[in-house]
Amino acid sequence: MTGPETSRSDGGTDTPHDDESLAELGYKPELKRTLGNFHTFAAGISYISILTGTFQLFYFGVAHGGPAYWWSWPMVFVGQLMVALCFCELAARYPVAGSIYNWAKQLGGPHIGWLGGWMMLTASMVSLSAVALAYQVTLPQISSWFQFIGDGTGKSAAANAVLLGIVLVAFTTLVNAFGVKLMARINSAGVAIELIAAVVLVVLLAAHITRGPAAITDTFGLGEGETLGYFGAFLTASLASAYVMYGFDTASSLGEESKDPARNAPRAILRALVASFLIGGLILLFALLAVPDLHAKELSVDGLQYVVLTTLGSTVGQIVLWCVVIAITVCELAVHTAAIRLAFAMARDNNLPASALLAKVSPRFQTPVLPAVIIGLVAIGILVLNVNQPQIFSVITSIAIIMIYLAYLSVTLPMLVQRLRGKWTPVPGRFSLGRFGLPVNVLAVLWGMGMSLNLAWPRAAVYNATGPQHWYLRWGAFLFIGVVAIGGFTYYWLVQRKKTGVLPMHAAVLPDSDAPGSATTSNP
Repeated sequence: MTGPETSRSDGGTDTPHDDESLAELGYKPELKRTLGNFHTFAAGISYISILTGTFQLFYFGVAHGGPAYWWSWPMVFVGQLMVALCFCELAARYPVAGSIYNWAKQLGGPHIGWLGGWMMLTASMVSLSAVALAYQVTLPQISSWFQFIGDGTGKSAAANAVLLGIVLVAFTTLVNAFGVKLMARINSAGVAIELIAAVVLVVLLAAHITRGPAAITDTFGLGEGETLGYFGAFLTASLASAYVMYGFDTASSLGEESKDPARNAPRAILRALVASFLIGGLILLFALLAVPDLHAKELSVDGLQYVVLTTLGSTVGQIVLWCVVIAITVCELAVHTAAIRLAFAMARDNNLPASALLAKVSPRFQTPVLPAVIIGLVAIGILVLNVNQPQIFSVITSIAIIMIYLAYLSVTLPMLVQRLRGKWTPVPGRFSLGRFGLPVNVLAVLWGMGMSLNLAWPRAAVYNATGPQHWYLRWGAFLFIGVVAIGGFTYYWLVQRKKTGVLPMHAAVLPDSDAPGSATTSNP
């Protein structure tokens, strides 16, 4: 679709179809539309962040699944690809801020939309804390100077991780408060460095291969004597892969700040996921084939950092690790950005406490500043509460992933219902799955349900890795997520539901109306 350009208050120009989806949802354009193709791609791939996820949890995968855990990488990719394909159709139809919330609302109604948005918002804040912990896995490996507290073991590792994480969250809060343009510049530069570093790392590891591909069938005898055998160990180890491949919806969540988002967002979603799968998969594969001693205990303690330093040498290894630090930083920035857009989207519908303040767009920076600050403070609070917990890494990571998988289900499940009822029709001329839509959607729902249950399963290895054993820690995922979901929805049903409706200051002006407030809707 093409048409004449229209001028914007910021001095730029947009084609009319850029804002059609906003008007259809009842919103007027407010965020600065400056992001191009690479920016949207960078947003998705920086959230997935190849180097952050692989370097943060490689040790966990090897420790619980041995080298054969590598096969969880293509397994997770196939499952998440089904979800991503569904999201591509939605991104072509509704490329708006807070994509998960708005998609769930359009497909399942206001109540499902609120629950999906609330779960995603909470998960995003927990994820912000989880990603911040990745500094601890890398910086002390570069230099002991970054180990400010203790010797890096037990509680001292957790405390130091919290300290480094707080610094990172403070940085992303400031960047996001100063506007999307600064965020995009830093993010795009960081992603470029990450992609170049990742490709170079693949080549370097490939040049040091010492064993054949049969190595990735080695299970280390894990799971022997257990009810499910190695399959149970493999499911536990798959968390290391599940942690990496999510967040691709961020490309659509920045739709109100992107140029021609209906076309670019679906492409960015798929490109980010496929690129992460290919490059990340090769890094993991060649790392297992190149490490000098496949049975070294450091492999399941220090992970990829150990592989890089021992295989490539101290100088090259440290350069790679500095690139990992950059990747962690831009990943944190992308997670924070997506959370801000989600909070803005929900507040614009008067679906959060103090919505008018949270949805206010700074006239100077043209971005919601208050959500950036509040989300940053909540993430820091989560870190501080866990300052003396050595199992903080696996627990926070697991809970964040599960909640995001559940939030994705709040979209794919209602979408499947709409398909079965014959009510879902992709936008003509935009991304469409055609006759494959139904089977892909079914697989996306089954994958989301199965993986959510797998990740939440009360394993001591994940939720109570160090003694003493406590039932409430092992069932921590069910307890925490249950409190968030039930408590949050109770609040919504009793309080917020009665106030829901597009705030007048954000409502679109319909052709037959003169007042912005005329577009305000309510969902009693």
